[in-house]
Amino acid sequence: MLDLNWLRTFVTLAEVKHFGKTATELHMTQPNVSLHIKQLEQATRTKLIERNPVQLTQAGKRLLDTAQRMLNELQICQSDLNAINDLTQGTLSIAASDIVSRLLLIKPFQQFKSEYPGIDLALFNTTSSQAVDLVKSARADIGFVIAQKESQPLHFTPLTQIHWCAFGDNIFEWQDNRKESQTLILLGHDTRTRELIDASLPELNLPKHRVMEVGSVEAQIDWAEAGFGTAIVPDFSLEPKLTLSREITPLPSFPNTDFGYIVRQNQVLSKAAKQLLTWVGENVSVVGE
Repeated sequence: MLDLNWLRTFVTLAEVKHFGKTATELHMTQPNVSLHIKQLEQATRTKLIERNPVQLTQAGKRLLDTAQRMLNELQICQSDLNAINDLTQGTLSIAASDIVSRLLLIKPFQQFKSEYPGIDLALFNTTSSQAVDLVKSARADIGFVIAQKESQPLHFTPLTQIHWCAFGDNIFEWQDNRKESQTLILLGHDTRTRELIDASLPELNLPKHRVMEVGSVEAQIDWAEAGFGTAIVPDFSLEPKLTLSREITPLPSFPNTDFGYIVRQNQVLSKAAKQLLTWVGENVSVVGE
């Protein structure tokens, strides 16, 4: 029988390809990593890892495929068992972008901690695409995302629609003065938000302009407020508490985007998780008014 701890060590080593990094990732000592691999090779009676540099043998590649699927299934099973048992202690893992967690999740999280003090909330600050991967692998129980297409093995539940606006210059005036020095401040290309914006920009029929890329919606707002250009952002990100001096221009030609949450198909949600989703839905409705 193969020990699950050996397999976790093996899978991690196969992913990071370094004994020291594997030890750090799993909060182990490096000698224990080596011991786990040695014990696994003894149990399977075959060489799985070439040491210098670290790479899988043919047998190692075969084992990796099965080990990854098995560990993932066990993670999903454990998550469902915890939900079925309606545990009052443990961890509920959430994946969401920083702007979503700050503006849409803090109040529901406060309600959750008051009602379920024994359950810790673990928050992964991610893009929507990263949230999909975390939920698929059961490393996150729930992911809050935008524009998620229904796809196996996930189920998407919309909570509200996001409306878009331009913050900075009134970009509709760009078409009149035809300045070539105008700058759009956008998220980087590796985000779903940028994909949506790029697909909708032709609707604005903007004259020639520069594009400045930043790493977060918060950075978009900061740079636009400082006068470096115009940011295209979700309207809820320009919360009333912010003291802003630049112009906010609605973009009705931009298609509205669904915001909601993803879980795995047939995933069992605990009473606590369902209550959190109810509070998030209520808070999103208030913010969207």
